[in-house]
Amino acid sequence: MLDQLPFDRASLRKAYAGGTRPADVVDEIFARLDAVNDPGIFIHLCDRDRLKDEAEALGNCDPDLPLWGIPFAVKDNIDVGGIETTAGCPAYAYTPHEDAFVVARLRAAGALMIGKTNLDQFATGLVGVRTPYGAPLNSIDPAIVPGGSSGGSGVVVGHGIATFALGTDTAGSGRVPAALNNIVGLKPTLGALSAIGVVPACRTLDTVSIFALTVDDAYAAFQVACAYDEADSYSKPIVAPDLSAPAPNLRIAIPDDASIEFFGDDVQQAAFARDVERLAQDGATIQRFDFEPLFAIARMLYQGAWVAERYTVIENLLNETPDAVHPVTRGIIGAAEGMTAADAFRGFYQLSDLKRAAQPILDGCDMLCVPTIPTFYSVADLEADPVTPNNNFGTYTNFVNLLDMCGIAVPTEARSDGRPGSITLLAAAGRDADVASLARSFERDTTRNLGATKHPVPQPQDLPAVAADTMEIAVCGAHMSGLPLNWQLTDRGATFLRTVKTAAVYGFYALSGDGPARPGLVRDTDVGAAIDLEIWALPEHEFGSFMAGIPSPLGIGTIELSDGGTVKGFLCEASGTEGAQDISQLGDWRTYLAKIEAAA
Repeated sequence: MLDQLPFDRASLRKAYAGGTRPADVVDEIFARLDAVNDPGIFIHLCDRDRLKDEAEALGNCDPDLPLWGIPFAVKDNIDVGGIETTAGCPAYAYTPHEDAFVVARLRAAGALMIGKTNLDQFATGLVGVRTPYGAPLNSIDPAIVPGGSSGGSGVVVGHGIATFALGTDTAGSGRVPAALNNIVGLKPTLGALSAIGVVPACRTLDTVSIFALTVDDAYAAFQVACAYDEADSYSKPIVAPDLSAPAPNLRIAIPDDASIEFFGDDVQQAAFARDVERLAQDGATIQRFDFEPLFAIARMLYQGAWVAERYTVIENLLNETPDAVHPVTRGIIGAAEGMTAADAFRGFYQLSDLKRAAQPILDGCDMLCVPTIPTFYSVADLEADPVTPNNNFGTYTNFVNLLDMCGIAVPTEARSDGRPGSITLLAAAGRDADVASLARSFERDTTRNLGATKHPVPQPQDLPAVAADTMEIAVCGAHMSGLPLNWQLTDRGATFLRTVKTAAVYGFYALSGDGPARPGLVRDTDVGAAIDLEIWALPEHEFGSFMAGIPSPLGIGTIELSDGGTVKGFLCEASGTEGAQDISQLGDWRTYLAKIEAAA
């Protein structure tokens, strides 16, 4: 029976294989909505009959469509063709003719869009109650705020009504609702998901985010949505390989005792200590740092240049009909009216100084682990003080996009008082698969229910393990995931492990010649560039045949990594760079390919 089914992707696919139709799932969605009875979740809920028609139009189950028949919701600052986009403000509303880039990709993969969800107006807030449409209720405890700004998206997934939902994340809006609703919140690398068709908050810092019941579900949607979009000037060619076993002996940084902050919530502090101990027991080395440089960066998000960015979006509205803007939102964004260009530049300079101060923390670890939220706040707390609790929610989220990091909020076991636990894993840009792989490993050993449902976390399929008789090979060009020669690895049973950077002692060149375009990596301390690599585990008995297909001037040598380690990988003879194009400043082969494609 569908009413007994968790709406995670694996369970739905199994039901479909057994004869369930997507139209049946639509009926169950509306039954669950009736049972929840929360009119604040959706700003626009699709018509039931129209949805059933769309479901039937999917045809028979298509295994080549990774999201076939999977229901999802969209935050109402992201366009869906033919449905009004409000960004939480009726006076701002418009009706787009086309889907946002990411929505179009998800629907092309078979996903079924069920409606547009409520949000903090203009995606400004982490609480979920700054909306004229009536705030959604937290799926776990209606007395607690739902989280924002992607409140409706977090709640609809928390109730198990949608398998996943799109949010956006500038200051933590894709992570805070996840912590408050006991679900996963995946915040991609900036530029990994196109922002075309998304109402900006701070365009330089925004990313579409993904809420889901499990890490697998969030990452499956991310893989589909992740694509370079030449129409988006902030889009980047980010790889989204399959998840693998997390790298061993990870160095994970957490705030030290002097800098960690829970605002007096001893239960939250104990839950975080428990979760960090779990990571240590699984083999991670825990390193404690003074996080004050990161917190100082976090405080900058609502100062200077970044508030002015928000102002550019609604300047006309503030000038012509200011009462149309939520009073708290108006007070925050309106502060930009007294700022100058000089204030913005001073902010940029201060951010650069703080980044330099934070660099030892980032260089000293593989990942950061932080509490997703430092404590919980109730709806009554926000009625008494609409600003301070919101600011406190951003303690461990506001610095992330300013530092161009990727991250994932993953639920942990419940706190001692029954409220949900949550940690966030953070890493450098492009390492989305690394943080998701560790989150997935953490999740599979966690005893909890999915969101607010009574369903336990399903056991995921086994992660691809790194066998003892394999060797690590670093690739930097046509052998990378999704590129023309990757099959030479996968056909030999190679497994993707992680992305890394070289030490800053290399030159990088686009080589001339026939066949698939290839780069050449040459040790050159005068150039001193750090180049993106993928590390693959190749069965040792396949190494000989793999080497036989490598043409001159390429070969296998020892590559120095940014973390001080080494790995075997592709290097180029210096003579091979004659007539080649120096692309060292790009630092990444996919970036070069994207530039070539854009110029064509």
